[in-house]
Amino acid sequence: MNPPNPDILLRVGVIGTVVAALCCFTPVLIVLLGVVGLSAISGYLDYVLLPALALFLGLTIYAVWRRRQAEECCTPAHKGDES
Repeated sequence: MNPPNPDILLRVGVIGTVVAALCCFTPVLIVLLGVVGLSAISGYLDYVLLPALALFLGLTIYAVWRRRQAEECCTPAHKGDES
């Protein structure tokens, strides 16, 4: 089984972080739940959104770390490093 592509992980992490941050720090989700008639569950959103934000931030950090490792592994040696 091949490990996931760091570029895809980074894309998913950044998009998830942005969506979770928008829902946590702006009233976007509260307004949408009010329009649909589910505003009663808005009190429980912090139990879901804050861990989701932490998860996506962790995924983004992991993807950046994996991308740097892949770049270091596959880059050719510099001319000045040859002995």
